[in-house]
Amino acid sequence: MPPPPGSPLPPLSVDRTSPVPLYFQLARQLESAVEDGTLAPGTLLGNEIDLATRLGLSRPTVRQAIRTLVDKGLLVRRRGVGTQVVRSGVRRPLELSSLYDDLESTGHRPATRVLVNRLEPAPAPVATALGIPEGTAVHYLERLRTAHGEPLAYLRNHLPAGLIDPATAPLESTGLYRTLRAAALTLHSARQTVGARSATASEAALLDEATGAPLLTMERTTFDDTGRAVEHGSHLYRAGRYSFEFRLMVRP
Repeated sequence: MPPPPGSPLPPLSVDRTSPVPLYFQLARQLESAVEDGTLAPGTLLGNEIDLATRLGLSRPTVRQAIRTLVDKGLLVRRRGVGTQVVRSGVRRPLELSSLYDDLESTGHRPATRVLVNRLEPAPAPVATALGIPEGTAVHYLERLRTAHGEPLAYLRNHLPAGLIDPATAPLESTGLYRTLRAAALTLHSARQTVGARSATASEAALLDEATGAPLLTMERTTFDDTGRAVEHGSHLYRAGRYSFEFRLMVRP
């Protein structure tokens, strides 16, 4: 079903003979259009009645498709305005890569604000992760990572002192892994744990979420090619804007 002239919608079609529900067919096509940029952030799709008329579908079918994408954080309903496209979430593969590089490679325009950059004694959990005595001096970094100007992740990292000079200005213009590689370090492997918890009041304020909102967590210790731990990170991500992508294989 081609859209009318001037409509922001791409050509859409549904197969009424398919066992796949019509709302799901519509939702998948709209989701693809958001993710590939055909429907850019800020695009107004109109209200449900207009959409149903334009697409030749029932209003309940269109409502259910829109609700599916609203729940995924791809669309938002605005009173008096209609349905509007918001930015697609970030899907990040579980591999040894930098969030900054992953965002940049997928066109998400990353930016960083360094909140804390100091030397401090390593607390017990960090010392254990880095394989150093408790109380040993480490660099501690706190950064807020944004994409398209929206908060996405709150990053906390500890690095052994003397490994690099983590100046604030470079860290606000590039990723930590690039800084490590620029210091001739070869990142070889990592130990990583992914989880979830509720946001505290201070975390919620940083990430533009409500207190108690769900956050994804990631703890990672990275090792160089000699087996030395070079970085330990404890990161928080907005659950509605971010997901981890797993690739699973069946053992023969």
